[in-house]
Amino acid sequence: MNYSCCPICENPIPINEIEWHVNNHLEDDEFAKDMELAQQIALAPPSPPQIDRSFCLDFDYESVFEEFPESSTSRDLRSGSRNNEPKDIDEQICCIINLQSKAIFYKVESGLVTLLKNCLELESSTSILSGYVDHFQSTRSEDMGWGCGWRNIQMVSSHLLMERPEARKVLFGGSGYVPEISSLQRWLEVAWQRGFDVAGSQFFKGKIYGSKKWIGTTECAALLCFFGLRAKIVDFDSKGNKGDAGRVQGPIDKFVVRRDIETKESPAKFGDGSTQNSKGYQALIDWVWSYFSEHKPKISQRCGVVVTNKMPLYFQHQGHSRTIIGIQAKHQNNGQQQYNLLVLDPAHKTEALERSLKENCGWQKFLKRGLHTLRKPQYQLCYVDPGIARAEEIEQLKNLTSVLIKC
Repeated sequence: MNYSCCPICENPIPINEIEWHVNNHLEDDEFAKDMELAQQIALAPPSPPQIDRSFCLDFDYESVFEEFPESSTSRDLRSGSRNNEPKDIDEQICCIINLQSKAIFYKVESGLVTLLKNCLELESSTSILSGYVDHFQSTRSEDMGWGCGWRNIQMVSSHLLMERPEARKVLFGGSGYVPEISSLQRWLEVAWQRGFDVAGSQFFKGKIYGSKKWIGTTECAALLCFFGLRAKIVDFDSKGNKGDAGRVQGPIDKFVVRRDIETKESPAKFGDGSTQNSKGYQALIDWVWSYFSEHKPKISQRCGVVVTNKMPLYFQHQGHSRTIIGIQAKHQNNGQQQYNLLVLDPAHKTEALERSLKENCGWQKFLKRGLHTLRKPQYQLCYVDPGIARAEEIEQLKNLTSVLIKC
C-alpha cells in the first residue's frame, strides 16, 4: 500500500485515507482554504528525497529576506494589514511557503544550453544564448493542452534562481527551487490579492488554483512583479489598427485576451541605438537580437557562440507560449543575415531534445524558429530587468504596462 506524509501531524497515512485524515485535523472552517493545498500535495507523488519540506507554520520571514529589507516581497510580507490589506494574506503566504514542493522534471545533467552551444559551434553562424535554463515539459497526465504558460514560468524561473542571487532570495519565499504548478497558482492568487494586475484578477475572479484555465504573459509578469522582480512586457502587432494606439490586448486565446494596458508605442531598437519600423516580424527578430546583444558574456566567445547573463524570454502568441533562450544569425550569399530564434517548447519531450543535441541530429526542428514561422497577428514577450524593486517602485509594478511595437 502506498503511503504519504500527513501535512499536519507528519505521520505516514495510506493515500486513499489521507483526505479523510487531514479533514479530521480541521477544527473549524477558517483553515479549510489554506489546507486545500496541503491535501493536494499529500495526494501527489512524493517529492524527491533531497527536498527538505517543513510544515511548520511559524515561518520566519525576517530570516529569508533579511538581506533585502526594502524589497517588494519582504516589505509586503511583513506588513500584514498595511494599506488595509487582509491580515490572512500573510497566513496564506506562510502556508504556501511551507507546503509547496519542488516541481518534478527531467533534468539534463550537462545542461541544455551547454549541449546547444556545442552544436551551434559546428555551424557557420553567430549565436547568442542565455545562461542556464531547465526545460519543463507538459505531461499528458498533468497539464497537456493548457499548462504551457505555467511551464514557461518554470523555465524562466529556473534561470533566475540559478543566475541571479537577488532573485533567488525572494522568489517563492526563498525556497531556492521551482515549485509545481499548483503552488504557482497559489502565488498568483496572492499577487492578485496584493493588487498586482487588477484587471487580470477580475477576469479570473481572483481564482486560478486548481483550474485548467489558460494564462499568458501578463500572469507571468504579475507573478514575478509580486516578488519584486522588474518584469516588463513588449507587444508586437502586425494588424496595424490605427485606432488601437491606446489599447493593447494580450495576444493570447479568446479566454485570456481581455484587458486595457497602459501602452507606449516604440519602434524596434537595434544594437547601434538606431530605430526602425521593420516590415512584418523582422522587428521582433531585431528586438530579440538587440536584447541578447546587450550582454555581459559568461563564457568567452568561441566559434561564433556567446553565452550571456541575459534572461530567457517568455514568448506568447495566440493559443500557445514558449521560451526564447537565444538567437542565431547566419550570413547568406546575398549578403543578408538569416535569423533563427532558439526556442524551448513545453510541448516537446525533454529526453528527445537532449538526445538530439547529444547526437547533433534533428535538434534544429525542436529549437530553431525562423522569420517565416512568425505568422500570428500578435506576439508578446516578457523579460525581467536586473535588481529588486524597492519602496514606491513596487506600487508602480502593480499596474502592468507594455511597450507596443507596430510591425
